[in-house]
Amino acid sequence: MHKSRRNTIRLAACLAAGTLAFSLNQAMAQAKPDLVIGASIPLSGIFAATAPSYNNAMQDYATLMNEQGGIAGRKLRYVAEDTGYKVDVSVAVFNKITSKENVNFYYGDSTGFTKTIASEVARKGSMIMSGTSFATELNDPKKHPLYFMPGPDYSEMVKILLRHIAKTTPKAKVALVYADNEFGRDPIASSVAYAKELGLNLVQQIATPPGTVDVSTEVLKLRRADPDYTIFHGYTLAPIPEFITQAKGLGMKTRFMGTVWSMDLTTVEKMGPGADGFMGVMPYRYYFDKEGSSPMLEKIRKLRPEYQQVGYTQGFLTAMLFAESAKRTLAAGKELNGTNLKAALNSIKDFDTGGLIGAPISVHGNSIPIGRVYQYDAKRNTIVAASDWIDLTK
Repeated sequence: MHKSRRNTIRLAACLAAGTLAFSLNQAMAQAKPDLVIGASIPLSGIFAATAPSYNNAMQDYATLMNEQGGIAGRKLRYVAEDTGYKVDVSVAVFNKITSKENVNFYYGDSTGFTKTIASEVARKGSMIMSGTSFATELNDPKKHPLYFMPGPDYSEMVKILLRHIAKTTPKAKVALVYADNEFGRDPIASSVAYAKELGLNLVQQIATPPGTVDVSTEVLKLRRADPDYTIFHGYTLAPIPEFITQAKGLGMKTRFMGTVWSMDLTTVEKMGPGADGFMGVMPYRYYFDKEGSSPMLEKIRKLRPEYQQVGYTQGFLTAMLFAESAKRTLAAGKELNGTNLKAALNSIKDFDTGGLIGAPISVHGNSIPIGRVYQYDAKRNTIVAASDWIDLTK
């Protein structure tokens, strides 16, 4: 055979082999299954005004990740359905989504749902779970080995407030006002013990019925105790404004504080003119916070130019940590199951969130025990930092 013809045949064979290899690689890349985030979201019902923020955040994060090539060549896909904030509906949504999809991560809409579905998540063993709840009882790796919360639990939130108080006003008098339900009572016992440990003087504990309107009796109790600080927990809004109005009407000088769900700007501004100076703990930077470097917040502001509530940041960070756990698991060559994903999540130390939280974070157990005390400035209708970032592990 002529030499040039042999070369032509050899070249054609090489090209064919290259084309075949490229096609196989492309097919393999396409065959990689998506990483799926399933979610029970209360798009209707009592939280219909705030739930879209979580929904939008996780979808936005998935879109951003996929634009960057996904995670090890896998797309991140978000699948959610409305629950109306009803536990039985949330369970039905979970069963529906997990029967149709190979779910790696799940986001729940309440403490009740998370507790109800925990045994099924453990039985499946294929996913890790997070959600809107910061309930202290969920921060137990033995009882809830596949759960995590993207911030401090409720007890840790109050501890952050108490640590701030002890630093700024040693031996201060403190009162706790809380809703007389599971949510409200959650951090009380541990807060009483921690206040004593910090040398603070806990002068009053007041429980109110959930959704109470008349707080005149409780305000008189507060007046007699005359605390330097009053911490609310278990409420989003009511009856906080009424407490503030009546207390200030009686000339009280106590500084009022709240936990995360009372600290969104849209909530605090509804407390009225008396809310000037209202303080509280926040695990994240606010949407409008431009202090220091925050490249991820800048991306969010470009993506969504209008103000985004706290729920958006919480949902966005949750999706980010889901993705990071998958990234670490795949990099280690391990199977994508619940145990390995949670182990990868718990390996996170000094992680940069791109400015969503103003300090490096580490996952401890089922929580991230870090937060900052912020304060409402009524004149500017904004919320400003009142402390540095407080890490309870330090």
